[in-house]
Amino acid sequence: MDIITVIIQAVVQGLTEFLPVSSSGHLSVVQHVTGVNGEAALVLSLVLHLGTLAAVFVAFWGTIWGMIKEFFLTIGDIFTGKFSWKNMNGNRRMMFMVIIATVILVPFYLVEGFFTGRQGDGDIVFEGAAFLFTSLILFLSDRFGHGTRTAEQMTVKDAVTVGLFQVVALFPGVSRSGSTTAGGLLSGLEKETAFAFILGIPAILGGSVLELGDALHSDMELDWVALGIGFVIAAVVGILSIKLVSWLVKKDRYKIFGVYTAVLGAVCVAAGLWEHITGNTLHSLIMG
Repeated sequence: MDIITVIIQAVVQGLTEFLPVSSSGHLSVVQHVTGVNGEAALVLSLVLHLGTLAAVFVAFWGTIWGMIKEFFLTIGDIFTGKFSWKNMNGNRRMMFMVIIATVILVPFYLVEGFFTGRQGDGDIVFEGAAFLFTSLILFLSDRFGHGTRTAEQMTVKDAVTVGLFQVVALFPGVSRSGSTTAGGLLSGLEKETAFAFILGIPAILGGSVLELGDALHSDMELDWVALGIGFVIAAVVGILSIKLVSWLVKKDRYKIFGVYTAVLGAVCVAAGLWEHITGNTLHSLIMG
């Protein structure tokens, strides 16, 4: 786990976590090309995901803190008989929608290995197909998603739809922000980015804690300095990436990512098939 490789992957993670292009898919391809695989690849990936999770807290702290306060205020209202589903404010409604969408995801974590096992398996054909799927949902959401409702106006049906789209994003190559945003757009919501990013907090945090616990109990030696550097770089680049996404959404240039993931998906599928046919690997080709 050399520093240069960690830095490259941290930059990739920071850029792609919030752009609708799949950070896990990009990390999987980069790790495939650089020869990082197995437990080392999974541990590095989860630390970098925690770095971009920190970026979400920094960028959306006002909204997140408002939801945290509403969580405890809601408990108080329930016990005092003051709770009203119809009269919830924006932060409280968003808090409930995040919980509902996350609950949809929980059962699938029981078979998480089915999804994450595709990363670091020495084959990028699946990632290529997943990139193509991401491209498809981005084009569909851009074509048919022209809603005007905000995240604070979401319904339970909207939350369930977005939650189901998030399930598909467990596969490396399917973008979490892209799929959840697409789910929201197809449900009639506006191109609002905060909910898609905040929705990823429970999923990323829960999955990362479980995987990190397994790593700490394994015999693998961890380079904490390299992991720390990767965490910081992923967080800083992630904050800049969030600002970029916000600008792109305002300029209505989201469809460019559909083109990008389509091209990347085709390249990955072609490269993966070449490896299968020739018996060579991209890593060995690059290293000479």
